[in-house]
Amino acid sequence: MSHQELPGWRWGPFTFRLPFYHTRLCWPEFLQGIFVAAATGLALVPVMTTLFGLTFEQAIALSFIHTVLIASAVIVFGEPYAAGWITPALALVLAYVVGFDDPVSRFQAMTALSLNFAFLVFLLGITGMGRQLIVWLPNTLKAGIILGAALAALKRVFVDDIASFLAQPVAISVACAVCLIFTFSLPMQKLKARSRFFFLLGALGLLPGFIAAALIGPLFGEVTYDIRWGFMIPPVRETFALVSPFSIGWPDAQMFIQGIPLALIAYIILFGDLVTGNEVLRDGLKFRKDEKIDINPGRSHLSLSIRNGIMAIVAPFFPTQGSVWTGVHVIIVQRWKLGPKSMNSLHSGLHSYYLMGIPFIFFTLPLLTALQPLLPVALALTLVLTGFACAYIAMSIPTENISRGTVVLIGAALAFFEPWIGLLVGIAATLLLVGWDRNPEPIPLDHD
Repeated sequence: MSHQELPGWRWGPFTFRLPFYHTRLCWPEFLQGIFVAAATGLALVPVMTTLFGLTFEQAIALSFIHTVLIASAVIVFGEPYAAGWITPALALVLAYVVGFDDPVSRFQAMTALSLNFAFLVFLLGITGMGRQLIVWLPNTLKAGIILGAALAALKRVFVDDIASFLAQPVAISVACAVCLIFTFSLPMQKLKARSRFFFLLGALGLLPGFIAAALIGPLFGEVTYDIRWGFMIPPVRETFALVSPFSIGWPDAQMFIQGIPLALIAYIILFGDLVTGNEVLRDGLKFRKDEKIDINPGRSHLSLSIRNGIMAIVAPFFPTQGSVWTGVHVIIVQRWKLGPKSMNSLHSGLHSYYLMGIPFIFFTLPLLTALQPLLPVALALTLVLTGFACAYIAMSIPTENISRGTVVLIGAALAFFEPWIGLLVGIAATLLLVGWDRNPEPIPLDHD
């Protein structure tokens, strides 16, 4: 078999692949994308309406722009990962931004964060310093940052947004329970290995939990559907006028300075996502000798920088432009591993999941209005699963009891205080209690 990369149109270090021309439609990924990608992409709508003063339609327009930018990672830039948010940073970002008094200041803070992050990723990407930074950071501090993201995510659901949870306690609890069991449960992994039915159900990612909430919510009076028919044009221009720094003014220098620690924290999380994404691809390449996948950290950093820069000035809402949506990435690669008859190219699977770059769901009123009462469930589900995953990753890093205690201390500082205070506490606690315990082992992120 020939070992070659799927053709596309090269532009600089990137490769543009035109859906339906370079890539084929894969129905299983397309159907998942309609519900899971759309519902998860829309999960921020309740946050935008309650904390940022947007109407439902304006929040949909903002989500539409984010979704187009996320899809551009695989279509325009040729990235071999299922792109998504830097989800663990979301709760930390919201806790920070809510500290500003009004929606205008909050959007300006989002612009500052996004531009900080875009500049940082660009700098660390072109100099190759990103890898060195992550290797240089001590394990205890890295684990503390990841645990801080976990605690902040759970705090957002069960403390900060407790009113939202109490409005739909059964629906949210059932959705979280189903997804946690299918994603992480050890007994369920054994069952999936024995039963094709449970294996296929598990391959649907967040969808089973979402469907369970959609069915159980109405029985307890927590979900009421008001489905409207027809089409909606998202008010992109109107939303741009309310959120873009070109309309509302640019953030001041203090906002940029205050946002630096959070941009650094987001980068550390992002780097972990990239490492995970690459390991998943390497595992898949053992089975797919017929296709070459270009793993290129430099290109990934540049594409992230461009996407975050555009997002900062058009629809600022950090951190929606990350590198890898790990759960979805794993699901697509699992099917790609089965061979060309199952999926001709990894890029076809990725394009299909992102609806071949045509996010028609944002124009379809029946789908939007059916999902609307479930959006708080989608947000809570995303945060709880992120919190659980980050917690077990964080706790697997330290090997000494002193280090484990320090990790909890750092995590609590990051979850309950401002980012720069949390980071200072983390550095001081690591130095004084553990020492600079960096891992000398190189991170497997070389260009293949």
